[in-house]
Amino acid sequence: MSAEATNPGAPIRRRGRPRIDLRRLGRVALLGPVSRDRLPDAIGHVAEAHRAHHPEADLSILHKAYVLAESSHRGQMRKSGEPYITHPLAVTLILAELGAETTTLTASLLHDTVEDTEVTLEQVREQFGEEVCYLVDGVTKLEKVDYGAAAEPETFRKMLVATGDDVRVMSIKLADRLHNMRTLGVMRPEKQARIAKVTRDVLIPLAERLGVQALKTELEDLVFAILHPEEYERTRALIAAAAPPESGNPGAAVAENPLAAIAENVRAVLRDADIPAEVVIRPRHHVSVHRVRIKRGELRGTDFGRLLVLVAEDADCYAVLGELHTCFTPVISEFKDFIAAPKFNLYQSLHTAVVGVEGAVAEVLIRTHRMHKVAEAGVIALGNPYTADGAPVPPAAEPADGERADPTRPGWLSRLLAWQQSAPDPDTFWTTLRADLAEDREVTVFRTDGGTLGLPAGASCVDAAYAQYGDKAHSCIGARVNGRLATLSTVLSDGDTVQLLLAEDSASGPSPDWLDHARTPAARIAISGWLDAHPEEAQGMYGSQPARRRPEPQPESRADPAVTRAARRAATVVAGRPDATVRLAGCCTPVPPDAVTGFTVRGGAVTVHRQECPAVSRMQAAGRTPVAVGWGDAAECRVTLVAESFGRPRLLADLTEAIASADAAIISATVEPPSEQRVRHTYTLQLPDAAGLPALMRAMRDVPGVYDVNRAQRPAAAV
Repeated sequence: MSAEATNPGAPIRRRGRPRIDLRRLGRVALLGPVSRDRLPDAIGHVAEAHRAHHPEADLSILHKAYVLAESSHRGQMRKSGEPYITHPLAVTLILAELGAETTTLTASLLHDTVEDTEVTLEQVREQFGEEVCYLVDGVTKLEKVDYGAAAEPETFRKMLVATGDDVRVMSIKLADRLHNMRTLGVMRPEKQARIAKVTRDVLIPLAERLGVQALKTELEDLVFAILHPEEYERTRALIAAAAPPESGNPGAAVAENPLAAIAENVRAVLRDADIPAEVVIRPRHHVSVHRVRIKRGELRGTDFGRLLVLVAEDADCYAVLGELHTCFTPVISEFKDFIAAPKFNLYQSLHTAVVGVEGAVAEVLIRTHRMHKVAEAGVIALGNPYTADGAPVPPAAEPADGERADPTRPGWLSRLLAWQQSAPDPDTFWTTLRADLAEDREVTVFRTDGGTLGLPAGASCVDAAYAQYGDKAHSCIGARVNGRLATLSTVLSDGDTVQLLLAEDSASGPSPDWLDHARTPAARIAISGWLDAHPEEAQGMYGSQPARRRPEPQPESRADPAVTRAARRAATVVAGRPDATVRLAGCCTPVPPDAVTGFTVRGGAVTVHRQECPAVSRMQAAGRTPVAVGWGDAAECRVTLVAESFGRPRLLADLTEAIASADAAIISATVEPPSEQRVRHTYTLQLPDAAGLPALMRAMRDVPGVYDVNRAQRPAAAV
């Protein structure tokens, strides 16, 4: 359940219609019984907004859904003291304003009934049909009593899988989170921060990928206000100071606003060219202004907004561009054509910048009205993409590779659905999901057989190999990029042609170094799985191909002395092997008090694994006899952690402060040079008590900018 409204943002406005303040809906008094032939007054705004986009819509199903939702939630109150029904009403109004079709609005009204009331999915199916039932089920949370700490990641996994079959599931979830973020004020500060971080790491990237900019920008501002209140207030003050004073003289307002002056000149140019167009000023939201200030240091008068030029046809967009570049001085470096090459989230527009009077520079967006609707509402603007003229899309309309014919199942979603099947562990899924969603750009590369591969920006030939061949890519030995031989570490650019070369021996496996070059979760999970399943082969690679972060494990004198000492102190071999050399497995990095078992490897050494390590079951299945091992009396332990993060000022200081607050001593630290604005930190730490390791890892993950913290997959370099 949700809380009280706190931080209003800018609602979407439609020309020719009165402004509807979405945030006031939560305070609309619910009226008494109504006649059967009209909607209750409490959802009058929803009906009005829906009819504005769908004039012929049948509102009777909304009436029926509202009656069920209101009666089932009756008596439930929000923490603000308002009737709970105000929440589904507000969520439904958000979607109605964005143009969602009737089925989505029906499911939105009912989205909490199965989760919070006695209504069952079967009742929803009987009264509203299979489609509505599927949408309601898709956004229904899993119970903590059944899943414990895994409830949140598993709920998101369930929603994403459902979104793969019907993108409207995520549309409802995004609107639901937006209203909850607006009404977060009565929550405890720590709970506000936790919800805001999940919104930042998961839901905002999903809103961006689905093209729902209207929801994404407001979510960004709400998260910004909670997680960075001082910076938010500073930005708010800058925006307020830049706003022109209220004046009854429009000419004076234009004179004081350089962006308004350029807008007037643009209108005059387009009138003279006889190009019908609407020119408006789009104010930047708070996070956008903050980013511009960080980028430029000092804000210009035109940095608080951009010009939006709306026209009727695609050809008019280019006509407007020609006139602007002819009559103004263009800033060529700012030109981008997202009409000829749309973004992967359906976004289309021309971007440019022109120099106005006195050197003022204005950014200009040029798009059709249809493009603007899609830019604001993304997949929601598509209505119901799974029907054609009221009939389901025939199976023949879907290509053989399973990719949907419609654009609501883009490559990133297909890749996500594929790798999540290989990540059964909730923690692995959760951290991998956040890392995957952090990849905010895509490249398209061409295969030599005529097909294409969609990959995140910064992907290498390793990623391309696993995207094309799956587990067969284990035997990849090289690649040709644009006809020239290239290493598997080669980063691919948009438009490259790649040919992957596979070894004839399909039994060969990947090098551990591939993990350094893999950007996609599918590649990383597949490589890690193979290395876990073949620990002896992986150890052999360490010895035969020494490389960065690959210490040779065989002669004791050449092994990492700190790791060896820690293993000798912590683990003792029982079973009559007191003099055996003991080594902690790099695949699972056990520490006290993990339940452990050991296996004898080449040279007579004993490698210690966590009992739940996949390598243990595989070696037992292969007939290997385990060796009993146990931890010594010392509670302290030494462990190597790898933190993946986005680069930012003071990141290293904040990480070391988080480590120090957990009473851990830093034995050694390595910070790799930034790559694609990402930084990898490797810390070897001494903990006074191994039981504090989970709390330490959580504290490091909570540092802003850090998106993943894991135990090292291989022993750390010598310290």
